[in-house]
Amino acid sequence: MTKTADSVWNECLSFIKDNIKPQAYKTWFEPIKPIKISGEALTIQVPSKFFYEWLEEHYIKLLRVSLQRELGKEAKLIYDVRMENTYSSNSPQTVKIPSSNRDPLKPQRVTVPLETKDRELRNPFVIPGFAKSKNRISTKSKLQF
Repeated sequence: MTKTADSVWNECLSFIKDNIKPQAYKTWFEPIKPIKISGEALTIQVPSKFFYEWLEEHYIKLLRVSLQRELGKEAKLIYDVRMENTYSSNSPQTVKIPSSNRDPLKPQRVTVPLETKDRELRNPFVIPGFAKSKNRISTKSKLQF
């Protein structure tokens, strides 16, 4: 039996639907349309470049697993990004972008101590090793002009 883009994508969607929240599925996966399948590469159409970037950043691992279940270990995903042309009456352009097939970005770690023994905030502009200056300017000095 030959696989069509629709049948492969529908199988991927059923796997994805079981692994994410219904609202996320409705927002990010229902608008996607399968375009074609050639060998082990599935081309899907997404509404915008932002949509493509969001999928790559948040759902790439889930997409990879679902595609590999259907097309094998060498499965590839190609995005057909629809670019709206608002300046003329021409039909929208599309740009084909291959999936990066990378792991999702890891959150950056912050190295600020959140718990300290003393509750006083330290001055970040103090240079260690310099003693405090003993010359203070009096605010009550008499100025004559």
